Amino acid sequence: MARKQLIRSLPADWPVNISQATNGREGLEAIRQGLGQVVLLDLTMPEMDGYQVLQALRDEGLQAKVIVVSGDVQEAAIQRVMELGALDFIKKPANPEELLAKLKAHDLLSLGGAGQDEASLQTQAQQAALAEMKVGFRDAFREITNVAMGRAAALLAKVLGVFVQLPVPNVNIFEVGELHMALADAQSGERLTAVCQGYIGDGIAGEALLIFHDSEVADMARLMKWKLEGEKAEMELMLDLSSILIGACLTAIAEQLDSHLSLGHPLLLGQHSPIEELIRVNQARWRKTLAVEISYTLEGQAIHFDLLLLFTEDSVARLSHKINYLLS
Repeated sequence: MARKQLIRSLPADWPVNISQATNGREGLEAIRQGLGQVVLLDLTMPEMDGYQVLQALRDEGLQAKVIVVSGDVQEAAIQRVMELGALDFIKKPANPEELLAKLKAHDLLSLGGAGQDEASLQTQAQQAALAEMKVGFRDAFREITNVAMGRAAALLAKVLGVFVQLPVPNVNIFEVGELHMALADAQSGERLTAVCQGYIGDGIAGEALLIFHDSEVADMARLMKWKLEGEKAEMELMLDLSSILIGACLTAIAEQLDSHLSLGHPLLLGQHSPIEELIRVNQARWRKTLAVEISYTLEGQAIHFDLLLLFTEDSVARLSHKINYLLS
């Protein structure tokens, strides 16, 4: 979906050939083969992320004009890619007017060397490529979540004064038993506290579950300059962090889908409990669910927490409708 949105944002009369890569390693190999005079580079990718691609370009002396297009909008992320040699940064989803302005500012529109007839054929080929790109629901929703995840991370980075490392989100449809097994395997033996916050609006509903590892609460308090004096202070700390992450992430998802979600009050599902107990207490509510998993890790800290967005089964049809409109 990210590639389809970006291709649609390119200037229609720009006489260039377009090559696509599904991950950083493929992209780097294409550049080595001379296919990337201008590179529009994502950061959060499988195999090899955007930072690693930029470092490899520098190490190998490859001449490519790189503009980063990413949902990771942390100030530190933008600074890092510029230090690694990127010409510019555009936040996702790319705005055609902004992309055109950046290409002009760096004199990249003049790199296309084709004549008008060939440019017309290339435009037709571009449109045909777009028509052939079939984007499935999970891929599309993963990209929407990727953008939302980046915005939430930017807020978290400001609050904690750290850099937040972002993974590719996982999107799956689970029966409650499968969800139970997936979570239990991931958090085996951990003592956890979870904060749950419901949301509803425009035919979409569900619950967000933010899972904290008890061993890391004191470290988070130190970063936020909180004094932990008893369980009440711990609870307030976790509820505050939950409001930042859950609120920012769901708001960004709703904006992309042209919807509005109302959030309930965050609630502690349990303190110092194994994940199996948290699931057992709530499995009647979750049943079959669209589950989005995001793991936030704080660079240089032994801290990470997991955000699960659990959409009701009835929400999937509405989300599919919204996504199809986006892609049309």
